[in-house]
Amino acid sequence: MMAAVRHGSGPPAGALPLPPKRKWRAILLATALLAPAFWSVVIGLVAGASDDRNAPAAAPFIAFGLAVLPFVFVVLAFASEHPRAANAVLRAMVLALLVGAPALAIAGDAVTGLVAGCAAGGAAALRMDLVHTGRSRALAVVFATVYAFVMVRIAPGPAVLVAPVLPFTAIGLADLLRERRLERA
Repeated sequence: MMAAVRHGSGPPAGALPLPPKRKWRAILLATALLAPAFWSVVIGLVAGASDDRNAPAAAPFIAFGLAVLPFVFVVLAFASEHPRAANAVLRAMVLALLVGAPALAIAGDAVTGLVAGCAAGGAAALRMDLVHTGRSRALAVVFATVYAFVMVRIAPGPAVLVAPVLPFTAIGLADLLRERRLERA
């Protein structure tokens, strides 16, 4: 009876490697959702630090950005067909706080902290196949964070525009480089 129900359904989710097209679609969708949240938090932090009487209230911008951020991880986990998506989203949110808050304090700018937190969360939310390693994803988080840190100091305007693209793209590229390295070996 059970065989009749499962006939044609294929292997369970997460058993086969995720096709690159689906992985990059998940990264694209999550990045498209991350961008307005990211910019909203940055606008709120800048408005909060402003001494201008006409500056907008910071709280609504920060609240909007932080409220959307869990949904970014939900999209990334479910669109990448993570076998335990709900657990991955929870881990992503915790890692985003544990990595993003100290990075924000150390770097002294919101962009670097947000990139670090989102990249760390994205590393947990994006499905990891057997060929991928936590080490390569951790290096991707460090690379994205350092790149954001340097770019904010060199060209702050373009850095704020490009920063939301860095976290998940860096993780996707790290996975791709790992796959290519194993193909050559």
